[in-house]
Amino acid sequence: MEAILYVSHGSRIAAARDEAARFVERCKAAIDIPIQELCFVELAEPDIVTGVDRCVAQGATRVIVIPLLLLSAGHAKHDIPAALKRAKRRHPSLEIVCGTPFGVHETMIDIIIDRISEQATPLDDKSMILLIGRGSSDPDTKRDITAIARRLKEKTNVPHVDVCFLAALRPTLDEGLTQANASTYQRVFVVPYLLFTGVLMKTIERKLEALPVSPQQWHLCSYLGYHPRLITLIQQQLSSLSLAKKGA
Repeated sequence: MEAILYVSHGSRIAAARDEAARFVERCKAAIDIPIQELCFVELAEPDIVTGVDRCVAQGATRVIVIPLLLLSAGHAKHDIPAALKRAKRRHPSLEIVCGTPFGVHETMIDIIIDRISEQATPLDDKSMILLIGRGSSDPDTKRDITAIARRLKEKTNVPHVDVCFLAALRPTLDEGLTQANASTYQRVFVVPYLLFTGVLMKTIERKLEALPVSPQQWHLCSYLGYHPRLITLIQQQLSSLSLAKKGA
C-alpha cells in the first residue's frame, strides 16, 4: 500500500505548524492515496522517522516523501536523507522514495505574482520588487533565488527586481532595504519568499517599520504560504515518481 509523507520545515510557532496541517488536509482531498501523513524536519513533532513509523503502522509498503520546502539546501540535501536512512533501518522491507523541493519553477513565479497582485497598488514602470529569501550556507540558494528574481522580472516587465537574505548570505535584509530606500523607484514591493508565518515575517515587518521616512510607497506582500498552486506541483511530482516506479 502506498503512502505520502509530507515533510515540512517545522517551527516553534503554532500558527506555522497549523498552516502546514491545513495544507496537508487540502492535499488529502485532492490526491487519491490512502495514507497521507505530515512530519517536520525540526522544531516540531512528529519528526521524520516517526512520520514513517505512522505510515507503516497503517499498512504502507511504499512511502513517497514530499518535502514541503522551497529550495534545495541543507534540509533537502542532508537532513531529510539522513532521517530516511534511519527510518529504512527500522523498516528494511519498506520502499522509500523522495521527491524534491519546489525549486525554481514557473508555478513559483506565478505564486509570487499572485501575492503582489493582492496589493491595492499595481506594479508599473516606477516600481521595483525586493525578493527576500531565507538564506542558507548552501551556494545553490543564492543561485536559485537569483534565477527566480530574473524570471520574475521577465514575467512582470517590472524595471528592477533585487534580492536579499534573512541569514547566511549577502546582501542582508538591512542592505537590501537600504539599497531600495536609496533608489529612485516610487514603489517598492517587498516579497518574503517564505512558506509559512513566524519569526522571520515579524523580523521583516519590524525592519520595514524602522525605515526612515521617504517619499517612496512600501508594499509588504504576504509570504508565499501553502498556495493552492503547490498542490498541482505535488501532483506532478507524484505522477513522475509513479512513472519511475512503473519503469523500474
